[in-house]
Amino acid sequence: MVAELERRYPPAWAEDWDRVGLVLGEPYAPVRRVLCVVDVVPETVAEALDVGADMIVAHHPLLLRGVSSVAPTTFKGRIVHRLIKSDVALYVAHTNADVADPGVSDALAVRFGLTGLRPLHRPAPGSPAYGGGRGIGRIGELPEPMTLAELTRHAAAVLPATAWGVRAAGDPGRMVRTLAVSGGAGDSFLADATAAGVDAFLTADLRHHPAGEHLAAGGPALLDAAHWATERPWLDDLAALLREATGVETLVSDLDTDPWTVHAAPPAADDKEPRP
Repeated sequence: MVAELERRYPPAWAEDWDRVGLVLGEPYAPVRRVLCVVDVVPETVAEALDVGADMIVAHHPLLLRGVSSVAPTTFKGRIVHRLIKSDVALYVAHTNADVADPGVSDALAVRFGLTGLRPLHRPAPGSPAYGGGRGIGRIGELPEPMTLAELTRHAAAVLPATAWGVRAAGDPGRMVRTLAVSGGAGDSFLADATAAGVDAFLTADLRHHPAGEHLAAGGPALLDAAHWATERPWLDDLAALLREATGVETLVSDLDTDPWTVHAAPPAADDKEPRP
């Protein structure tokens, strides 16, 4: 299983700061059932145990930054202890899956029916991931042009549902024909979206000041979805790949691990109480 994952998503393709590959588990232990998740949290670990998974393949690293302890008195330590005691392996494919072709953003682009796909941000020449159509994000053409308002409603319908939903920045009537998408946090690619000349850019975790300055400089319209919702579509592709390549039963977690759980829209103008 590890060999197949590393053939498809070589660890060398990951960013230098990333932590990917086998985190827990014996490399040669038999794997009969796999659960694919975005986040390794107590809820997805419990799900893995409930379905009898021998291995979790996750997108987000559990141990991204250095730790001095994995004692069971800590949040991540409890997860590590439970996995080891339950004999469940953990493997992570993160930025090496983001940059792959097909990868995380290809699955996102499929949700919108984008055609003519090309990378939004290509790896630097000489890097292990350079070439072969690889890169962060994807740019493509929508099947039919939509206004930004229509595209925002469409995005909320085709992406996995979350309390966060989808919000947009820009003229609601702006016509969108070319769309850039990037699974996960994407505000570091705002300049790439502008340089590409797309009409809109959909990603997650956009911040107030970078978004405002981007729009003020004439950049494309922005759509901001929940982080989990932009990466969950890739799990279906990952599971299908593993089933076909290994014959192992592979399941996908639909547990919404987005931390934002409540959303309240302001009342419609007609519903507002008149001010004195």
